[in-house]
Amino acid sequence: MTHTQPGAMTAMSKEMQDCVNACMSCHTACEEAMSSCMQQGGQAQMQVMRALMDCSETTRMCADMMMRRSPMAGEMCAMCAKACDMCAEACMTMPDDPMMMRCAEACRRCAETCRAMSTRM
Repeated sequence: MTHTQPGAMTAMSKEMQDCVNACMSCHTACEEAMSSCMQQGGQAQMQVMRALMDCSETTRMCADMMMRRSPMAGEMCAMCAKACDMCAEACMTMPDDPMMMRCAEACRRCAETCRAMSTRM
C-alpha cells in the first residue's frame, strides 16, 4: 500500500497549472478581442463573435473544473481544445487586426495544453 503525505493529492501538477493559466490567458484574450470588435462598430462577422464567446466561456469553465478537480475535467479539456482551435481559425479571418492575432495565438497555446491535459486526466 502506498502512502502519500497529507495534501499531496490536492497539489496541482505543473502541467495542470500551466493549462489553467493558458485557459485564463485565452479567456482574457477572447474577452479583449470581443470588446475590440464591438468598439470598431461590430465589423466582425457574427461567426467570429460566436467563436470568441464560445471560447471565452469554455476556457473559463475548463479552468474552473480543473481547479476543483472535477471528474469531467479531462472531457472538458478536450472540448476546450476544440473551441480554441475553432476560435483561432475565426480570428485568423481578420489578419490585419493585431488584437485578433494575439487572440489566435492565445487560443493555439490553450488548445495545445488542453489537448495534452485531456489525455492525462
